[in-house]
Amino acid sequence: MIQIGDKLPAATLMEYIEVEGDGCSIGPNPVDTVKATAGKTIALFALPGAYTPTCSAKHVPGYVEKFNDFKAAGVDEIWCVSVNDAFVMGAWARDQKTDGKVRMLGDGDAAFAKATGLTLDLTGKGLGLRSNRYSMLVKDGVVKTLNIEGPGKFEVSDAETLLNQAKGA
Repeated sequence: MIQIGDKLPAATLMEYIEVEGDGCSIGPNPVDTVKATAGKTIALFALPGAYTPTCSAKHVPGYVEKFNDFKAAGVDEIWCVSVNDAFVMGAWARDQKTDGKVRMLGDGDAAFAKATGLTLDLTGKGLGLRSNRYSMLVKDGVVKTLNIEGPGKFEVSDAETLLNQAKGA
């Protein structure tokens, strides 16, 4: 399992882009975790699934609400990572109004979750292998703080906890 001081694992997450940018950017776009974190401070939080109750009602909204506070604390980007495809993450981003605040990144095959060692097996509940709920502050690709939730909990990966850690970093 990933620890404080470790480099974020090399993986490719997928982000759904709705507005055309350089080239043909509409649709799913790869995000190389190593390149995308280089020289940046990232507030990263992961959760079991898009549209799930706690994730939709508390986890994502907290980070959207605290966006300006994270920026003031020196955070360059906020990432939400879930074991869902880019299309689902894009639709969820619209519903949660995350545009310009939280990057909604799909880990469709759970490669990133597996590489961090932070998987959650929800096979018995019909959800398969998912990501555990956690948050971390990543500076230049290195994990500076790590907050892993216990089973069924939402106590330490919330926006307020990570924001306080970012302020102290």
